[in-house]
Amino acid sequence: MDLTRVGIYGGSTGGMNTLAGLLHHGDFYKAGVADCGCHDNRMDKIWWNEAWMGWPVGLEYADNSNATHAHQLQGKLLLVVGEMDTNVDPASTMQVVNALEKADKDFELLVMTGTGHGAAETPYASRRRMDFFVRHLLGREPRWTE
Repeated sequence: MDLTRVGIYGGSTGGMNTLAGLLHHGDFYKAGVADCGCHDNRMDKIWWNEAWMGWPVGLEYADNSNATHAHQLQGKLLLVVGEMDTNVDPASTMQVVNALEKADKDFELLVMTGTGHGAAETPYASRRRMDFFVRHLLGREPRWTE
């Protein structure tokens, strides 16, 4: 394993964790694709988050938010979001986009129109995810685009 070229990806909570990996462990993860992430537990299904974060909503919720730590982004990031996601509100991704823009961080955003939760598993977004990793971990253009 080439530890200088480690990528990470995930969807839903895995999308949140993917971005958190780049925010908190950017010295290890060089590129990540976060799909439909619930990047802020104050915006997600509160009953689900209460089960492991407790009630009432306190400072730990803000500290657990990717938007709070967006200024720490290291590495290459592709955010994928399904416009019609009814599981995790797309506004959660847009909140992170706003924080990344305010922090002047470079990233890529893929909005999948007419698509719900798990947007990165569509054929188009899956190809874009692979292209992203080839470009940023292998340092070349994918051969099918040459």
